[in-house]
Amino acid sequence: MSTNEPTVVVETKQLTKDFGENEILKGIDFSITKGEVVSVIGSSGSGKSTFLRCVNLLDWPTGGEVLYHGQNVLAPGYDVNHYRAKLGMVFQQFNLFANLSVLSNCVIGQMRAAGRRRAEAVDIAKDFLDKVGMAPYVNAKPHQLSGGQKQRVAIARALSMQPEALLFDEPTSALDPEMVGEVLKVIGSLAHTGLTLIIVTHEMAFARDVSDRVAFMDGGVIAEQGPPNQVFTNPKLPRTKEFLARFLGG
Repeated sequence: MSTNEPTVVVETKQLTKDFGENEILKGIDFSITKGEVVSVIGSSGSGKSTFLRCVNLLDWPTGGEVLYHGQNVLAPGYDVNHYRAKLGMVFQQFNLFANLSVLSNCVIGQMRAAGRRRAEAVDIAKDFLDKVGMAPYVNAKPHQLSGGQKQRVAIARALSMQPEALLFDEPTSALDPEMVGEVLKVIGSLAHTGLTLIIVTHEMAFARDVSDRVAFMDGGVIAEQGPPNQVFTNPKLPRTKEFLARFLGG
């Protein structure tokens, strides 16, 4: 056996999520290895965002397991906060603190959740704000920024926690079309830097170009997954073909 076996960071086994009588996730088996970039695609209502929220425990799963480096984080006694700190999350609606500056938005979580001293947290935040092109705006408040700028700050904030994996929940869906490109460029620059990325997206060309693997969700399950070239050019299932034809115009 190879000693270079990839490290599985997060895995779900038979993951289910119900909201009342409504069964949203229907037994999802999924894993992602260290440094891998996986895009999750599918129609609205297929369960993509719920899946992501169950992976990072913003929504508590109804059943199944969520494993982090082989340990079930849903088990009694597991330090859920330790797990959550290892996963960064970037939301559709940015979720910035409106009363705080750009810099403070990227500092507060580090101090409260990671216990860093302010000077260290500021240095880390400035470094990541620079990486996403937002260094000139450290003193600005969110209302002074465009949607694309807000999302880049949100990405810097997530990176400042220095997570092992970063989850993106349709990070461009709230943006005007002309701002989508600047955010996708930042996310693309993170791909293959060693960070593990799970990206729920409607941007098909982006998913095709940056992903190591694409997972197509339909009706609360992962219906098909594989390398982008295979999923986009030679999908196995009629449902996948139908979905991609709508998005790719073919």
